[in-house]
Amino acid sequence: MTATCDGGLVLSEIGRKFLRLHLIPELGPRRLRKLLDFFGSVDAILGASGAQLAGVDRFPNKVARAIAGAQDDDAIDKEIETAAAHGARIISMQDEDYPEPLRQMADPPICLYLRGSLRPTDAVAISIVGTRRCSHYGAEQAVRFGELLGQAGFTVVSGLARGVDGHAHRGALRAGGRTIAVLGNGLASVYPPEHESLAEEIVNNGALMSEFHMTISPTPENFPRRNRIITGLSLGVVVVEAGKRSGALITARLAHDLNREVFAVPGRVDHPETSAGTNGLIRDGQAKLITCLEDILDELEGVGRVMGRDLAEPAKGASSTAANDSPPLSAHERTVLQTIRDGAEDADDICARVGLESGTVTTALTSLQLKGLVTRLPGNRFALRRSG
Repeated sequence: MTATCDGGLVLSEIGRKFLRLHLIPELGPRRLRKLLDFFGSVDAILGASGAQLAGVDRFPNKVARAIAGAQDDDAIDKEIETAAAHGARIISMQDEDYPEPLRQMADPPICLYLRGSLRPTDAVAISIVGTRRCSHYGAEQAVRFGELLGQAGFTVVSGLARGVDGHAHRGALRAGGRTIAVLGNGLASVYPPEHESLAEEIVNNGALMSEFHMTISPTPENFPRRNRIITGLSLGVVVVEAGKRSGALITARLAHDLNREVFAVPGRVDHPETSAGTNGLIRDGQAKLITCLEDILDELEGVGRVMGRDLAEPAKGASSTAANDSPPLSAHERTVLQTIRDGAEDADDICARVGLESGTVTTALTSLQLKGLVTRLPGNRFALRRSG
């Protein structure tokens, strides 16, 4: 069953219930996860009394009373109308199109606001982060890696901030790839304002995403929460220029906590204000030094044997004859893999044989490499990876 408002945005009934909780100040993802673990469902939470909610281990009385008294449909309708007016939609953590990597986090966003679109292939994502005050070198490397990753079929995730973030998005777009910008404010506005045109490009080739209510302004405390989503969406984080106190280093620590790979582009030793953080990550063994795309692929290859269901959408109703430990494959991946088995090596030849768009084939090839099934050879050629 769905519910709609005059703005035209449709939410499922379960989506409205999650939005009701999302609009409660101080509830937060971790507290909601605790309640879901205890009560088992959002309906049970909303049907519980204040005393029952407060009886959950160390749950604040004030928040328990707020949940028990959450009956304001006008606030929900207003939020939905505001989202619709800005071309955004709202998805809850139990909706089908909620990103699976975020659902697995300890503190998944209760609701996400989106402008643009999400695709199953966006699970093959790498984030690029760094300083807002990047040097010319940093800007070049952010664009370069955004472009390389976009060409290879990765979705590039970043935060739309000035400096490295904006350049990384532009690199992905220049390559014809997809990119997701996670904002530290509500989607009723774009921050920084000079990135409005960039944001529109991203909407057409990916998505703007936020967990913050539509009209929330950017404040310093929002950005660590924003950074955990950037990290959660990604298989790994690339740090391009960061000083000793850069927020990008927080993102790198979050990546370690979430068992994501951390990569760092080496910085200029005579510019510690932009390089001390990245070079320190490399020196202390907290990040892999990268200079090219192959450095990233080498480190990630085979990761899909653990995270395979995040990297592809299994074909509905398809039976599998693969071994139980084989990662699931999408229909496009199976087609490309079979074409390589049949003797196709060159990327152009693979595209011609399968009859798919080059971007679709590139994404499939990248995912197959990550799943440890295909290896890349010199000259943009591909071959089956032999076990053992």
